[in-house]
Amino acid sequence: MSKVIAVTNQKGGCGKSNVSVNLAAALVKQGQKVLVVDADPQGSCTISLGYPQPDDMDYTLADIMMEIVNGEEPDADRAMLHQEEGIDLIPANITLSALEVSLVGVMSREMIMKEFIDSIRDRYDTVLIDCMPSLGVMTINALVAADSVIIPTSTAYLPVKGLQQLLATIGKVKKQLNKNLKIEGILLTMVDLRTVYARDMMNVVLRTYGNGSGVGVFESFIPYSVRAAESSAEGISIFKHDPDGKVAAAYSDLGRELMAV
Repeated sequence: MSKVIAVTNQKGGCGKSNVSVNLAAALVKQGQKVLVVDADPQGSCTISLGYPQPDDMDYTLADIMMEIVNGEEPDADRAMLHQEEGIDLIPANITLSALEVSLVGVMSREMIMKEFIDSIRDRYDTVLIDCMPSLGVMTINALVAADSVIIPTSTAYLPVKGLQQLLATIGKVKKQLNKNLKIEGILLTMVDLRTVYARDMMNVVLRTYGNGSGVGVFESFIPYSVRAAESSAEGISIFKHDPDGKVAAAYSDLGRELMAV
């Protein structure tokens, strides 16, 4: 049975797109068929998967969603990009920002992405939705479309503090729009265990959201590495850029942990 997972945090710089790309690659390497839906107008996932000019694309997630709003049948295959490492991608670009404004007066605007995802989810084992860094209409759409949520957060005070607001939003979506939504867990990213500060923030997250909290924290965590940033710039996953490195090993562990749930 396929699983749709929203990768979300309203704070920028927490590694959402890196997580979406590299977790997708890890799951592909473990035999899954995976789709990444880029739901961020910055197009970070699109760029990180080897398409450096998303704003030049003429058919993206925004066009698909607008066609649904207009009562038309979207062409998923037209939008679909087949990345060289075996990941399928629905790209995004800046037009997604304009769409979010346009959705304000649309009836059932929170359900539009779900209608699209439901039409293609059976083609895949896992669909990962990379959310924009906000709690706006597009992120709510992703949470309604998803079965579960992964929350990446860096080991710094403000991102950790912001978890409370995000969890409250997820709770409201679960109560009002998607009663089956669950949290896979909080994923600690860019962890530099050489610093006392990072270890302290890591312990705060584990104490607050670990076992018994109803949220949970992944045992796997993503270590800080310049190589991860380099892979995004190259438009490839960490498995192709640095296959024997610590970040690739961490994403392999995360993929196995997710599949075991």
